[in-house]
Amino acid sequence: MILPFIIFCLNYLSTFDSILIDTMKTHTFSLAPLQGITDYHFRNLFNQYFKGLDSAYTPFIRLQNDKTIKKSQLIDILPENNSELKIIPQILTNDAEEFIFLAKYLNDLGYSEINWNLGCPFSMVAKRKLGSGLLPFPDRIGEILEKVIPELPCKLSIKMRSGYEKDDDILKVLHVLNQFPLTEIIIHPRLGKQMYKGTANPDVVEKCLEICSHKISYNGDIENLENFQVLENRFEKIDSWMIGRAAISNPFFIEELKFRLKIPAVKKMERFSDFHQALFESYEQNLSGPGHLIIKMLSFWEYFSLSFSNSKKVYKKVKKAQSISQYHAVIHEIFNEEVFVG
Repeated sequence: MILPFIIFCLNYLSTFDSILIDTMKTHTFSLAPLQGITDYHFRNLFNQYFKGLDSAYTPFIRLQNDKTIKKSQLIDILPENNSELKIIPQILTNDAEEFIFLAKYLNDLGYSEINWNLGCPFSMVAKRKLGSGLLPFPDRIGEILEKVIPELPCKLSIKMRSGYEKDDDILKVLHVLNQFPLTEIIIHPRLGKQMYKGTANPDVVEKCLEICSHKISYNGDIENLENFQVLENRFEKIDSWMIGRAAISNPFFIEELKFRLKIPAVKKMERFSDFHQALFESYEQNLSGPGHLIIKMLSFWEYFSLSFSNSKKVYKKVKKAQSISQYHAVIHEIFNEEVFVG
C-alpha cells in the first residue's frame, strides 16, 4: 500500500512542473494595483497561467471633475470582465460624499468589499491631500470615516504608506482607524515622498502591530524567498501579503512563495512564453493600432526583462522594436537566446 501512495504523491507534484522544497503555514497573497499594468486583461491571464493568487486589487478609481467615472476605469471593474478571481476595487478620494457614491456604485455591481487608497505617492495626487498626501491629517481621515461608515453598503479595507514625510504619521492614523470596522489594513512601510526609491522599513510595521486592532497585511520590498522568510519569521501574526512589482517581473513568484516550489528554468520559459502570447493577443484585440500595442507591451517588458539573463540588454532590444514584425522577431530572439532566471 505504501508504494502506490508514494507514486500518487509524485504524480500529483508533477502537475506543478516543479519540485516541492518546503512546507509553510497558510498564507494569502494578493496582487497589488499598478496603474497601467494590472488591468483586467493582465489580472485574468495572470490568474490563468500562474498559481497561488488569492485576490487582486484594481488600480484606483476616482470621480472626474464632472463627477463621472472614467470609461476605462468602468470597463476594468465590470463583473463580466472579472469573473475568474476575487477582485477588490480600490478608490481614491478625500471627500465623504464621493466615497459613499463610489461604494454604493461598486456594491451595486456586486462587490462586497472596497479598498481606500491612502498610499499613492505621486506628487500630483499627494499635494491634493489624496493618497499618501492625506496621511499627515488623521483628524480629516476620521471625519471622512465618521460620515462614510454608517452609509457603507460593503466591507472596507485600507491600503496605506507609513506616512508622506514622517514615519510616525501612520501611528497617529492607526489610532483613528482603530475606532472603525475594517477588514484589513495593508501597510507599505515606505514614505510617500520616497516614491518607490530607497527601502521599505519593517520596523514601522513592528510598531503598527503593537497598536493596531485590525488585521495587517504586509506590502513592500518582498523580492525573493529568502527576503520573504525573514519577514515571515519576524511577523508571526501576519499571514496576508501583497506583492506588486516583484510579481509583475516574475509571475512565478507568488506561486513559489505560497507552495514553496522550485520551478525549473525551462518550464518557466515555456509557461511564460504562453502567458506572453496570450497577453499580446488580448491587447491586440482591444487596443487601436500597432503603435499603442507596442507601447503597452513595452510597459510590461520594463518589468519582465528583470527576470531574464542580461536584463538591460533584453529591455533595450524590446525598446528598439518599431513595428509588430520587429517586436515578434525580438521576442523570438529573447525566448531562444536568454534564460528566465526569475
